[in-house]
Amino acid sequence: MKCVLGILLLSTSLTYAGDWNPLFDGSSLNGWKASETPGCFSIVDGNTLQVKGGRSHLFWIGTDSIPGEFTDFEFSAKVKTTPGANGGVFFHTEYQETGWPTHGYEAQVNSTHKDKRKTGSIYAVQDVLNDAPSKDGEWFDFLIRVKGKSITISVDGKVVNEFTEPADVQPLEKFKDRRLSSGTFALQGHDPKSITYYQDIKVRTLK
Repeated sequence: MKCVLGILLLSTSLTYAGDWNPLFDGSSLNGWKASETPGCFSIVDGNTLQVKGGRSHLFWIGTDSIPGEFTDFEFSAKVKTTPGANGGVFFHTEYQETGWPTHGYEAQVNSTHKDKRKTGSIYAVQDVLNDAPSKDGEWFDFLIRVKGKSITISVDGKVVNEFTEPADVQPLEKFKDRRLSSGTFALQGHDPKSITYYQDIKVRTLK
């Protein structure tokens, strides 16, 4: 009986993941909607999303088969930065026409930009400072995992940031809606000099 009980307890502690669902088909922006700066997001080299041209955000709004809102999930993408580039992936956010997304959190993408918050930072909440786990000109695997109140960010399979949102979380005033709830994703175009690339963008829900 003890052995059986132990197995049952173990099984209920596991996190079960659904199938991976592609958010980027490699040839179009189907399911996405860009804000403010026109033309910041384009397809290059046949299968790559290029982010270039100024401040803008590309929000996942969903398709008939993949929703536009997630709660517990794993988000995965291949990412490449160029010298001095700044970018990021917002999650638990919502579409807005202008400005930096006010809802949810940002997982920073930054190998050599002057901002000290580097790749894997949960921006202005728990930062990876000064030494980036990514390199310009090299593709890296970027994984964001949210389960309950916990956020884990990995680069090339290595955990670089873990954060648990406290029950009494009190964000800074300018980030007052930065909290875990549910929402969508947004890829960031930061400034006219920043160029970043994405491939194989996908998500799966956690149960």
